[in-house]
Amino acid sequence: MRLNLHARYRMQKLIALLALALLAGGCASVATLPSTFGSLNPGSASLEIHNQTEVKLTEGNFVVAKTNVVGRAQGFSLLGFITVVPARFQTAMDRLYVKAEMQSGKAQTLGNVIMEKTSAYWVLFSIPRVSVRADVVEFTPNAATILLPHLPPSDSLPSPGGDKSSGAKPL
Repeated sequence: MRLNLHARYRMQKLIALLALALLAGGCASVATLPSTFGSLNPGSASLEIHNQTEVKLTEGNFVVAKTNVVGRAQGFSLLGFITVVPARFQTAMDRLYVKAEMQSGKAQTLGNVIMEKTSAYWVLFSIPRVSVRADVVEFTPNAATILLPHLPPSDSLPSPGGDKSSGAKPL
């Protein structure tokens, strides 16, 4: 009986300590749950591919067609970690291309591309969001350059009468 009473007392202390830790931690610790339980939901893969192409815009052969074009996608998760509808990067990029009015075969590119992942956590669900922001740069063809032939100095020009002493032949 004495051992049972001692074990009961320790269990009560442990429960009180856990309750105190839960109250002290508050809701801030709940935000880390999706990353903790992310492996439970195989449909919410976290693949990130970074591909970078660098174009130096030092010449005057471009114009910024649109600035701050945004494409967004949002999803839905139960309890913050059970993904029902994922926020897809591909959907956000497709919406960005539509808003940017990108055309196949046209000399356009995206510059200053920024991807942002956010989530709004509520009591029983969360709303994950993916936003992609960029500027549209359009390349213009180089202006036609008019090349003037290099004219020789005036003393070596042929004379209109066809002077043979200068070595020039009449036209």
